[in-house]
Amino acid sequence: MITTFIIFIVGVALLIKGADLFVGGGSGLALRHSISPALIGSTIIAFGTSLPELVVSTNAAATGNTEIALGNVLGSNIANIALVLALCTLIRPGMVAASGTSRSALVRHTVLMLAATAAFALLAVRGTLDVLAGAVLLILFVIILALLLRERREEEAVHIRSHGWADALYIGLGLVAVIVGARLVVDSAVTLAGAFGIPAFVIGLSIVAVGTSLPELATSLVAAVRDEGAISVGNILGSNIFNLLFVLGISLLIAPVTIGSFADIIAVVLFSAAILPLLFAPPSVVRGWSALLLTGYAAYIAWIFSTAPVG
Repeated sequence: MITTFIIFIVGVALLIKGADLFVGGGSGLALRHSISPALIGSTIIAFGTSLPELVVSTNAAATGNTEIALGNVLGSNIANIALVLALCTLIRPGMVAASGTSRSALVRHTVLMLAATAAFALLAVRGTLDVLAGAVLLILFVIILALLLRERREEEAVHIRSHGWADALYIGLGLVAVIVGARLVVDSAVTLAGAFGIPAFVIGLSIVAVGTSLPELATSLVAAVRDEGAISVGNILGSNIFNLLFVLGISLLIAPVTIGSFADIIAVVLFSAAILPLLFAPPSVVRGWSALLLTGYAAYIAWIFSTAPVG
């Protein structure tokens, strides 16, 4: 059992470092080709921090662990808002208000994220997420991506630099690290679920989800500390869109998944909507709402473990 925990930790470490290398290499490569910082932040950085979710979920779907694939996506989106963003706004409650001209872009991205969440929820009502649902999610992803790419605004200071020829090397090493790390995380998560008699979906919704959300946590926290609210929030919004539409869409093309409990679908919708006060309330309210979200997330995790069938 100790060995399994060690393997899980090593897998998460590889996921984090791999995503970091991919983001660094991809951003540097984009910068060398004169791609705007706004475009880098809304696409490459969001993709890079969601890369662990992509590889973990597709790997899980390919190996028949579809519950982990779905749980990882839902859990990551919940953790991104109720853990990552709530922690960032607890530290810097006024960072969104201070984001200036980027605030209007954050509003648009929030609408797109909520639209993606609503589309997923409507598809989930069918009881089964199949190839058709995967195709719909991917089509919606292409539409939203096209809308994002039409934006030509300049972001606030994004700390990006080119590494020359090493950018391509960083991208390659990052992908390898993420792929290996994802396999270790999925295999160890399945082993832990079996050892403790906990459903794989619960493991994916909690432990695996938090592990794959660590790149978002690191990226958004650094941006929050630097008082770059647009970058911190934009990373979360972009990652959540990517997770629900692209990651889950690809996973469903590999293998369908049956919705076991609609309570978790409702949870991801409610936690997604809970982002609104963080963006539009005054700083004095934001800090209290952030603390409430963190408490709510802890209660949610405790609830899913307490209600999980053991055996």
